[in-house]
Amino acid sequence: MKPARPPRLRRLVRVLVAVLSALAPLTVWAEKADADQPLQIESDRMSANDLTKEAMFEGDVVLTKGTIRMTAERIVVKEQEKGSHHAVATGNPVRFRQRMDAKDGKDAVWVDGEAQRIEYDERTEKVELFDKARVDRAGDEVRGDYILYDQRTEFFSVRGGKGSSPGRVRAIIQPKSTSERTAQPPSTPASPAR
Repeated sequence: MKPARPPRLRRLVRVLVAVLSALAPLTVWAEKADADQPLQIESDRMSANDLTKEAMFEGDVVLTKGTIRMTAERIVVKEQEKGSHHAVATGNPVRFRQRMDAKDGKDAVWVDGEAQRIEYDERTEKVELFDKARVDRAGDEVRGDYILYDQRTEFFSVRGGKGSSPGRVRAIIQPKSTSERTAQPPSTPASPAR
């Protein structure tokens, strides 16, 4: 039998799981149907270079794919080896929104995020949000200067922000509903340090 985790550690694990779920941008918990939807991009201007396999969309760019919607001033998509793509979206800010599939008996929720620049590498399955980065999922929110999310390993990292709290990361985690709290075993308070 495994030894029980101390209550303080259990609470930390629950908090980290809540933050992780708030940081599921773009595809990990995404609507499964989104993957089968066509990618549609509208912009004021578009240029493409077949030699470099790069396309640039500029001016009020709107990208949609199923429930995914991204708005930016500019999106550059470059085809990499083996047909994967790397996209860089810039704006003031770049915004995205996506509906996530219902999970564990809970309703589907929307994830919203923004940053001055968002990069997605299809080959490595990493999403990076740069400068004034923010991700919100059902009221749970994380902010920082840089957010990295590795979709393969479900690892995320947030680096502190600039502005009112230099070098600090900010996370807001909403309390669980009464029914969710009663479904979990009660935690015992941590013993005072001696």
